[in-house]
Amino acid sequence: MSAELGPKRLGLLKEIVPQAARYAALINPDAPASNSDIAELRAAAAGVGRQIEIFTASSTREIDAAFTNLVQRGSDALVVGTSSLLNSRRVQLAMLAAYHHLPAIFYDRRAAEVGGLMSYGANIVDASRQAGIYAGRILKGEKPADLPVVQATKFEFVINLQTARTLGLDVPPTLLARADEVIE
Repeated sequence: MSAELGPKRLGLLKEIVPQAARYAALINPDAPASNSDIAELRAAAAGVGRQIEIFTASSTREIDAAFTNLVQRGSDALVVGTSSLLNSRRVQLAMLAAYHHLPAIFYDRRAAEVGGLMSYGANIVDASRQAGIYAGRILKGEKPADLPVVQATKFEFVINLQTARTLGLDVPPTLLARADEVIE
């Protein structure tokens, strides 16, 4: 489902940086959803009349190289893809985005908590609760094949207002009103 949220993330980024013409997406090509992430982001960018360039990284060193490349190519804003590697490097990514004055949106709220501009994705606490319920049902004897597929139903949008100020961005009041949390 995370790939389906790429267009939503791109739309939120467009709202906070309406003048951005060139978007970049940082994707881990080894992640299972990478192909669908790329396809969804390209379609969403075309839908809003913007360009998006895909950069890939599957290691810490490649993240640094991709960032150098996307900055040199004149990217105005960044969508960080969904992968455990990119999420585990959220501090590095938030610092690189801040250093290069590049507005970025992530899928995990913890990225906004460490200095990323925004995040939009599934509520991790709710997803963990759902996983616990599933594990409990299996431990009580239900067969995993008999259990229904459950997708996230709770999503959260977090804005780091301090990062927005550092980047010189005015966050529209309508965007602030939709945020589940605003980090001051």
